[in-house]
Amino acid sequence: MSTKTDHIYSAIIIGAGFGGLGQGAQFVQAGIEDFLIIERGLDVGGVWRENTYPGAACDTQALVYCYSYFLNLKVSRMFAGQEELQGYLRSMVEEFGLGKHIHFGQNITAAEWDEERRLWKVSTADGSIFLTRSVVGAWGQLNEPNIPNFPGTETFKGEVFHSSKWRHDLDLTGKRVASIGSAATAVQYVPEVAKVAAKLTVFQRSANYILPRDQYVFSEEESKRFQEDPETYRQLRQEIHEFREAGFERTRRHTAASEEGVELARQHLEAQVSDPELRVKLTPDYDFGCKRILRSDDFYPALTRENVELVTEGITEITPTGLRTADGADHEFDVIIYATGFKSHAFMGSMRVSGREGISLNERWGNAPEAYLGITVDSFPNFFLVYGPNTNLNHNSVVSMLEAQHRYIAQAVQYLAAEESRVLDVDPEVVRKFNDEVQEELQNSAFSSECSSWYKNEDGRVINNWSGTVEEYRTQTHELKLDDYLQLAESGPAK
Repeated sequence: MSTKTDHIYSAIIIGAGFGGLGQGAQFVQAGIEDFLIIERGLDVGGVWRENTYPGAACDTQALVYCYSYFLNLKVSRMFAGQEELQGYLRSMVEEFGLGKHIHFGQNITAAEWDEERRLWKVSTADGSIFLTRSVVGAWGQLNEPNIPNFPGTETFKGEVFHSSKWRHDLDLTGKRVASIGSAATAVQYVPEVAKVAAKLTVFQRSANYILPRDQYVFSEEESKRFQEDPETYRQLRQEIHEFREAGFERTRRHTAASEEGVELARQHLEAQVSDPELRVKLTPDYDFGCKRILRSDDFYPALTRENVELVTEGITEITPTGLRTADGADHEFDVIIYATGFKSHAFMGSMRVSGREGISLNERWGNAPEAYLGITVDSFPNFFLVYGPNTNLNHNSVVSMLEAQHRYIAQAVQYLAAEESRVLDVDPEVVRKFNDEVQEELQNSAFSSECSSWYKNEDGRVINNWSGTVEEYRTQTHELKLDDYLQLAESGPAK
């Protein structure tokens, strides 16, 4: 057991993915050096470390899927793959000297606020204890795999795995493979698996709006120009940002822009799928943007292969030889792959976060997580979230949102560092007012319309997505406003 209670850090960041490393880089740029990044894995990368399935890539253009102060000038293609994105994050570690701040292989089990000392106690599974003035939760929204609990799951005699835990040791050549799920992850690996499997059956719960990806590979000349004259990169980056920002209108219900989105998706489907019955199965029956809008040039063609079948009947149970669907049909498989997403509402991860009077974040939130600006929660002093509730996007790069959050949090940590007795606990009324406004704005959004999506909780409340544009969010997070926080009587310094 290793216990460390002698030093009080300015901040501890939980997670070394895009959010955590970006926060660390922002701290360094702000002159904050006394911080730790605690990561349960053995390498950086977050989702880009975990998701190594065939075809894994970002469906946001790489030029905007990077930080403005650390451009991905060596980008190889418009939609970068998993290895390239993890490489970008490793380069960030080197550029900003983050290696000395990162503790790998440390699984945090609890973070507890000490009211008397006005600091956080962070505990790990190996018994280590770290003290810190502030905590930054950067564990993301997509870190806990979601596997449905079908009856008979334990009886299947073949191989089973979740897409985020890809079995690279398992050769799928000549195998009968089931893909349970047909959304963001499946549209990337299905074309690859289809090339080698004897039979691939894709089980689809609901159709998706899919737009052309139009992948573009940068030439050596273009790549060289980016590195020699970064302004050319910035100009193209800004053009993409503005184009994606304009696309926000497509997420508003019953607008000309949303109708345009439907038409573009329809044209893409009809251009790639000639079978009228298959087209019907692949046509969504809900508002454009209610679910995540996907981009792919090869998913539809994969479904038209002779060795690929799309099944839309619901799965009722897993059997020893495969699975059974609602129409009574038995489907036999050697391998089952779950492309069933993540527990996206577990914003606190698997740890217990305890604030004032011992209340846990889980208790504070229930099934409706909320935070002021998606960053701070009342009764959890000096605690900040990266990629928290209502900060996800459907129309633009979430990295732009992360960068805005990082700057806001850096301001807060600098403010706290100036006086050891300072505490930032957001006013509950500020949290309520902000979230009421967000939820009101979301009523006109496709995110709130009738469909089942990971954006909403079981009561239909949108708890993942931001209600506006990136620029609107940047404006709201530009400056730490102390009036948003309770004016607490100062006690003595932390001891």
